[in-house]
Amino acid sequence: MAKKSAPPPAQVFTPRDVSLGQTRAENVAFPLRWGIIGTGEISRQFVAAARECAGATIVGVSSRTAENAYAFAKAHGVEKAYDSYEEMVSAPDIDIVYIGTPGEVHKEHSLMAIEAGKHVLCEKELTNGVADAEEMYTAAAKHNVMLQDGVWTRFFPALEHARYLIEEGAIGDVVMVQSAFSTVYTLQAVTLAYGDAKPTNIQVGGSRGGAGGVMLDFEDDRFAFVTSVAFGSEFSEVTEFVGSKGRITLEEPGHCPTALTVRIPPAVPSRYMNGNTPSPLQRFEYPLPDSIRMPQPFPNQQGFIYMVEAIHRCLAAGLRECPQFNKAESLHLIGMIEAVNNVRDANPNF
Repeated sequence: MAKKSAPPPAQVFTPRDVSLGQTRAENVAFPLRWGIIGTGEISRQFVAAARECAGATIVGVSSRTAENAYAFAKAHGVEKAYDSYEEMVSAPDIDIVYIGTPGEVHKEHSLMAIEAGKHVLCEKELTNGVADAEEMYTAAAKHNVMLQDGVWTRFFPALEHARYLIEEGAIGDVVMVQSAFSTVYTLQAVTLAYGDAKPTNIQVGGSRGGAGGVMLDFEDDRFAFVTSVAFGSEFSEVTEFVGSKGRITLEEPGHCPTALTVRIPPAVPSRYMNGNTPSPLQRFEYPLPDSIRMPQPFPNQQGFIYMVEAIHRCLAAGLRECPQFNKAESLHLIGMIEAVNNVRDANPNF
């Protein structure tokens, strides 16, 4: 019987904080004691992944009611349930707080933890507006703690690889971005490609409760088209960066990707290559850690580990932000979301 060939080795991509020389890879073991605010589905997913980080210990949880906190602690093996948010953030044996509550209370809960001297990882969207976000970042600086905007997509190796290729000019100047999912995910792709550029024109279409689209124009003939699609519907959730020399595609699910393809045409195109013939393709896969078992079948939630490990490395190095998604990028993204929402609100047909 013919011997089966071995599977190809998994791709490895060095995280941005390590590749920039800001941190050391082994400092994922830097000890941090985590407290959890919120006991919804996102917190369950987060805890299941975060506890696999070598230096992480989940020591406490709090919720709107003590009953919810105690039930969560029992179900997920958290050391202690607290009767209130205030009690937990003031506990001396907690170093960092994960905010997994609804967006309208992110500011309140983040400031509560920051003012108690705790580092904070807050779920996206951090806030609904730039003014609130600036207030939160100012408080974090005052208390010398980290406030990390939890745009976890930026920490996936496939996304980090795409970012590296864009910054290195592998596909030339990016002239178009296409992305489908919810607004925060699609617009973070736009800001990744175009940096701190602000759109010169924004147009919206579709419906607020179902499928909708946003077209954004930028200087130098750059463009983005992003779609927000109702959950449960069938759609192709990919993100593409189209450049003057090639194209990068983050495969489904684009908001938590584990693979990308890169297409760069030959320097001297064939007479048959009229724009419709596929260019030579390279594909890179970054499998998720297979040791993490998630409580619900949402896609790729194991990927929370990438963000958690980056936070451990960065705090070990004395940093107060992660270069995968820093304060400036967070404020820029929040500002772009705010601008899009303002256009939507002004459109009587949306």
